[in-house]
Amino acid sequence: MPPWAEHITMVGSVGLVVAALLLLSLPFVLQKDERARIRLPFALFLVHLGLVAVRSVVPAEMRETDRLIVVLEVFFLFGTITRSAYLLLLHALVVRTLGQEPPKIVRDLLQALLWTGVLLLTLNAAGVSPTSILTTSALLTAVIGLSLQDTLGNLFAGLALQLQAPFRVGDWIAFDDDERHWGRVVEMNWRAVKVVTLEQVEMVVPNGALAKTALTNFTAPSPAARRRVTVFAAPERSPEEVTTALLEALGDVEGIARRPAPDVLLRAFHERGIEYELRYFVEVFGSREEVDAAVRARVWYTLQRAGIEVPAPRRTVTLHEVTEATREHDAEHAVEFRESALHGIDFLAHLPDAALHSLAESAETRLFAPGERIVREGDAGEELFVIRRGEVCIEIGPRHREVARVGPGQFFGEMSLMTGEERRATVRAARETELLALDRTCLQPVLESQPELAQKISEVLAERRRNLDESAVMDAAMSYADQSRDSLLILDRIKKFFSLGGD
Repeated sequence: MPPWAEHITMVGSVGLVVAALLLLSLPFVLQKDERARIRLPFALFLVHLGLVAVRSVVPAEMRETDRLIVVLEVFFLFGTITRSAYLLLLHALVVRTLGQEPPKIVRDLLQALLWTGVLLLTLNAAGVSPTSILTTSALLTAVIGLSLQDTLGNLFAGLALQLQAPFRVGDWIAFDDDERHWGRVVEMNWRAVKVVTLEQVEMVVPNGALAKTALTNFTAPSPAARRRVTVFAAPERSPEEVTTALLEALGDVEGIARRPAPDVLLRAFHERGIEYELRYFVEVFGSREEVDAAVRARVWYTLQRAGIEVPAPRRTVTLHEVTEATREHDAEHAVEFRESALHGIDFLAHLPDAALHSLAESAETRLFAPGERIVREGDAGEELFVIRRGEVCIEIGPRHREVARVGPGQFFGEMSLMTGEERRATVRAARETELLALDRTCLQPVLESQPELAQKISEVLAERRRNLDESAVMDAAMSYADQSRDSLLILDRIKKFFSLGGD
């Protein structure tokens, strides 16, 4: 028997035992739905056994044929061992450890290396030195490498993409600013990534191009993706009204995620109106256009019902005939409106109608947004505020503990107006709130012309302070004495603050 035949026979005997043991262990390692993968190594093993049987009946004079059969035997035997070992290592070690299979390109590359090793081992067993083959083919390898430079670049880029996993099959990605190129990944292979857009157009993007650009994955870290709809509203309507209406419009639109919650931003002021941005998350990125269209439709209907105009980009010239009589009528109407609010203030009830009318002419109307601070605890102040509509919350202390809420018809800041004392609490608008502001300069002329009003106002303020003192536990006589003394103190402070002469 030739030396090469003895060598192969020894290799075949050991390999046969190893291949049989590996095949027998596969059913115990693989899951039931994975056992179909045993077919390939089992088929290779059967081919090996068939070649052994064929060689046993080959006549002695056909030595060259016999050598070819022996080499094929070794190839299929090594193939059986390699494929069985690959399945055992992949599923028994990698999959059980990581909980999932490695990327397909990694599995393909590993199998290609393993089969290359099988081929080299077969050649070595047949007496052909793999070193001589590699040395001889060095120049050929260099030529092939230069000619396949782009292909190899895509190959290694694809390997990097699958190892790093910036996206997976099923994810929605973008690799440029053209929204028509945004699509869902349907396949990742050695050379390129296949993406299907919303227009059902399949795009094949080379791995090298994806590796060099900034990728956006709309599906990670969660399937929800933020969308934006821009809306213009007439400036005559307050931001609070428009914001409430826009959020109401999203009420039951299908496809909108409730967490994170939608919100509205006031973006800019334009000549056509105020620009708002309605922001929300869609649950499925692929349905974003349908959801956006439904949102725009709901916004239109909601704003129509609320009477909020969506101004068009146009120029409108409106002519109003304004006469001195109309100006006086509008001004008088506004004064009457403010005067009715001042009638509800108890310590101003002693003012004559003419004086109250004068105060109404000097007062101002102010509008505050929800959460906006009106006055701050500890600040100096000279204004009183009457709530026309809305609601304010009263907060005290460094932690802004809320102690009360007051609504339409009520007022606050009277002691700061009359005595200039520091604010005793922080006041914020609980929702959109319209206030009537009355400051020192409004009241100064009234008290200078009628100084006796200061004493009456001080008595009312003292009574008001006593009624608001929740910790008072004194008897009626003591309370009356304290009230008189407090009234004199307040009167003295009023005179000093307003620079009033006399006792």
